[in-house]
Amino acid sequence: MKKQLAIAFASALLCFSQVDAQSIPFPQPSPTTTVSQNFATSKIELNYSRPSARGRKVFGDVVPFGKFWRTGANSATVITLGEDVTINGTEVKAGKYGLLSYPGENEWIVILSKDVNVNSEDAYKKENDAARFTVKTEKLNDYVETFTIDFANMRNEKVDIMLKWENTAVRLNVVSFYDQRLSKQITEVMAKDTRPYFGAANYYYENNKDLTQALAWVNKSIEANPSAYWVWLLKAKIQKGLKDYNAAMESSNKSMELAKEGGDDAYVRNNEKLQAEIKALPDYKPAPVKKKK
Repeated sequence: MKKQLAIAFASALLCFSQVDAQSIPFPQPSPTTTVSQNFATSKIELNYSRPSARGRKVFGDVVPFGKFWRTGANSATVITLGEDVTINGTEVKAGKYGLLSYPGENEWIVILSKDVNVNSEDAYKKENDAARFTVKTEKLNDYVETFTIDFANMRNEKVDIMLKWENTAVRLNVVSFYDQRLSKQITEVMAKDTRPYFGAANYYYENNKDLTQALAWVNKSIEANPSAYWVWLLKAKIQKGLKDYNAAMESSNKSMELAKEGGDDAYVRNNEKLQAEIKALPDYKPAPVKKKK
């Protein structure tokens, strides 16, 4: 009887230990992360696991040269593109892709696969490739202990995706088609009765497009809302771009006057800055002061 009780107690203790162990939140050796970057008119998202060097030699050892790598640890690395782009000159449609690679000492082969679950060479099928790039490696001055994918050199229309570990980096240059798409949409929308004059004028100004057209649109915006000092400031900037400096000064003065009435000190300062820039231009000549009658 005692022996049976001892066995029952030991069994219960073992079951308790197993249940208790399963409930312990042990940390991941290579934690999973998701990074998301707003880009152009959508965003780029990456989901991957981050192994650390921990004193090991990484490339050429932990990650052998010329061999398949899931570009992370644990599971497949996945990239989601919110819109059509080019990556290193290759067109890639919006969607979700597995990010795979074959690292080399001087260059890598980087692959976007339509199969987002590829985490081993046996599972990889070349016919599922959506795009393939040969990319030169870059040497980093600062040591990167933990594998990192991040974004660099951010612009409206382009961004670099950087894969970094140890003293090695690989760069994927992503370029958006948003300018062609938005220009087409602006043309279509501006042909309708309800027109976003300010937004269209600002887009043309910011992207160095037809400033004469931008001026026509900003004037329409002022007609609709004559007290909008931010619209007057945009008009001044457009006029400066057209080299109509005295008209730009008049528009800026109007913007500053309205901004002071509205208690918006930031716009007062913006106008002061713009006027200082105009006055510093070598071809700026102040308009003659009108004599009072």
